[in-house]
Amino acid sequence: MGERDDPGTIGRRVQRLRVERGLTQRQLAEPVYSAAYVSTLESGRVRPSDDALRHLAGRLGVAFDELATGRSARLVTELRLRLTEAQHVFAVGEAEAAASLYAEVLVEAETQGLAGEQAAALLGLGECALETGELVVGRQYFERAEACLAGAPLPARVPALRGRAVAHYLAGELRYAVYLLETTLDELNRGGLPDPDGLLLLYASAIGPYMDMGAHARAAQAAELALALAPQSGDPALVARMHRSVARTLVAEGRLAEADASLAKAAELYRGLQIRTELANCHWMRGYVYAQDGRLERAEGELREALGMLSARRAALYTSQVTVELADVLHRRGKSEEAAALLHGVLDDLSPERGAVHSAAAHRLLGIIAEDGRRTEDAEEHYVRALSLLERAGAAGDLADLCRLLGDLLRRTGRVEAALDAYRTGLGHRTAPGTTTLGPAPAQPPL
Repeated sequence: MGERDDPGTIGRRVQRLRVERGLTQRQLAEPVYSAAYVSTLESGRVRPSDDALRHLAGRLGVAFDELATGRSARLVTELRLRLTEAQHVFAVGEAEAAASLYAEVLVEAETQGLAGEQAAALLGLGECALETGELVVGRQYFERAEACLAGAPLPARVPALRGRAVAHYLAGELRYAVYLLETTLDELNRGGLPDPDGLLLLYASAIGPYMDMGAHARAAQAAELALALAPQSGDPALVARMHRSVARTLVAEGRLAEADASLAKAAELYRGLQIRTELANCHWMRGYVYAQDGRLERAEGELREALGMLSARRAALYTSQVTVELADVLHRRGKSEEAAALLHGVLDDLSPERGAVHSAAAHRLLGIIAEDGRRTEDAEEHYVRALSLLERAGAAGDLADLCRLLGDLLRRTGRVEAALDAYRTGLGHRTAPGTTTLGPAPAQPPL
């Protein structure tokens, strides 16, 4: 049998339930046991066998588990129902309300010593924190979930590990995020642990940091593996998330029609599941696809749709990131003043520890707008701040482009040596994308 309380605790519980039901020790014991045995048990001087506990539980009208552990089966079921309710509330866009529900479940699960339910509540709280942009808090919840599951097999710990990696990624710690994801993938695949959902979750989550680091080949490989795993997954939300992430690699390869089709599949799945944030992310990604293809009016419409949905969810960090991408489209459509206003409005919500890549993108775009307005000093200041953010994050692909912009600006203002230094820095990041920051690729799954 599973863990049970110590004999003294069980004895006191038996005595309390017996008295509440108005039974004597003899009435409780008969016909199998003696009153003396019940007396010894209630005093905590004997460890009852499973058979004895089953007999006593039947006489007292409670479940075996309740008598052995103090936890009723009904309580556990009720906690799981409340977890499901919290998941639904989160899925339809109420992260703060879901967090309150998860927190209530966590308190009760901790009181009852239910490690599985504790871990589920902590994972939910972590996802809610990511949604609202509280990255440090979210990471702490995921770490606590890992601790609850310390003795569980690796597949059970994958969601917590993935959550922690995403928190580091959103904070701009790309290398460490990739390290967490790749280490887990390698352990899963080398250990022969067949877990399609876990592998799919990890590969889909790795695509974003790979792309930002300039490791496009590795991102494409992760996308291919994710697509191969998708038919084995029983989780529609996970498959939808995968389609959204894979679209990024398709865009990088110029396969825009395929990327759009992949996002359409994801959006259809999320509509059915009513997962509002992921649906908003699909609009976000489609806006990105249209922007890359030069269809700026459609890109603006998709990004505004995403922005409205994420703002309604009060998903602060994601809202700021979409705003940066919308500002880029507006600038390209000749609406630079509106773009600059949007960027200045969100810069306070972004930082090196919270959305570093998008913070750098905001400064880059403000630099371009300043340069267009012949405000050279302002432009240089924005470029330098963006450069610092990208170097810290390790976003190699974006660094190369920014170094070109800074070098051109320095050259036009007569600072040729400084311009050459900027160009050299950019070339160093373009020589072999990703190879200076990533080690060997993780082992592949046995597909």
